[in-house]
Amino acid sequence: MSVELVFSVLDFVGVFFFALSGGILAARKTLDPFGAAIVGAAAGMGGGTLRDLFLGALPVFWVDAPAYLGVAVVAALVGYYGSTIVRGERGARQRALAWADAAGLSVFTVIGAEAGLAAGAHWSIAMLTGVMSAAFGGLIRDVIVNDVPLVLRAEIYALASLAGAGVYVAAIALGLSGEIAAPATAALVFALRGAAMIFNWTLPPVSKLD
Repeated sequence: MSVELVFSVLDFVGVFFFALSGGILAARKTLDPFGAAIVGAAAGMGGGTLRDLFLGALPVFWVDAPAYLGVAVVAALVGYYGSTIVRGERGARQRALAWADAAGLSVFTVIGAEAGLAAGAHWSIAMLTGVMSAAFGGLIRDVIVNDVPLVLRAEIYALASLAGAGVYVAAIALGLSGEIAAPATAALVFALRGAAMIFNWTLPPVSKLD
């Protein structure tokens, strides 16, 4: 499989899972299907849009490839209507949202870091674009529905993405091919985020002031 095909597949996978998480969250917030499509599209494409604007890659990735919008809307509606199956099971819906978000986070970390490297950016900027792609779609999603964004909570979230972006940049610098480094790094980020959810890994917040 070529490097281009690997990244194309990962890109669509990332859009799908983040949009899926948006649809699930929209169902939790009792939005209508149109609202779910908007939240899902924002989650699926928001981080990549910000990344492209940051790198000056215009028009942004989905303007010349409307298939991304189609995947985002379909995934959002799948999450929305699929979520109604477990309407009375808040815990199940919350877990589905968390794992879909983790999948999107892992894939977009790699996509964003690669975009930074491909643009000729410094390795530190490539790490930043990795985190930006991975975390900002979820941030936009959560802000739209008036939730505290995951990236701003004490959970290990953006830190997992930052670690993955660093590993990917280092792997490419050491000569590892993208078709190997990309899925391996995405799996690492998913494992870190998954472990953080299972074992409740968090960063210690400052004590609340009286």
